[in-house]
Amino acid sequence: MGIPIDISEAAGVRYLHFGSDWVQGAMRIRKPNALELAYTREMMAGLLLRDGLHENPAQDAGQWPRKVLIIGLGAASLAKFVYRHCPQARIQVVEIEPSVVAAARQFFRLPPEDGRFSIHVGCGAQYVLERERRFDYVLVDGFDRNARAGALDTLPFYQALRTRLTAQGLIAVNLFGRSRGYKASLERMITAFDDRVLAFPSCDSGNVVAFCADGEPVERDIPELRRRAAALKAASGLDLLPTVTRLEQAGTLPGGVLTL
Repeated sequence: MGIPIDISEAAGVRYLHFGSDWVQGAMRIRKPNALELAYTREMMAGLLLRDGLHENPAQDAGQWPRKVLIIGLGAASLAKFVYRHCPQARIQVVEIEPSVVAAARQFFRLPPEDGRFSIHVGCGAQYVLERERRFDYVLVDGFDRNARAGALDTLPFYQALRTRLTAQGLIAVNLFGRSRGYKASLERMITAFDDRVLAFPSCDSGNVVAFCADGEPVERDIPELRRRAAALKAASGLDLLPTVTRLEQAGTLPGGVLTL
């Protein structure tokens, strides 16, 4: 039996729920391709760390990311953003619940599958463990109706994810910063990625986005992050300047440099 799906609307925003008041995704009806929730915006901060669409939006040759894996579809916010703003990217979504895919199609304007966008219905952890494909960007945002990540928050899963990254690979994981398991989750990532992990300061919602890297190192100082954020905003409408400010104010960047 699948999870219960509920849809609500308020102030021009449509919300996805799994049988409770807990918000599992959101879409501003007049801006269906925008990232409505703060944590989803921060999950796209990898575009500040690698040379992505903000560098030269007129040319897609060589742009990052070219291969994207999204685990957990929700209201399809991340999938739609990448599909629209990263035309060079091939996108693989893995979603365990068929009813979530159906709801995304009916209520959240999920793009049709085509040569660069496909959906696999199944367990995200199992998909990573069994497939040999490698990805530039992996976005992990999978929770059940009780906000539990299950197999998507285990050391074997994070270790397997690391082996699925390209030389420029990055992973963004949505965590709940106020939940009891948050620090344990971060420790598992630190173990799997040999300390190449950065947890962004908690959003107002309590969500924390953690980034993990393998391969080529990332080193961006604050002026460079601000320049890239301004270019990204101009290219896509995504405003990560407040995120850069929060990183700076939280003392997360020693010496004013983001290193990953």
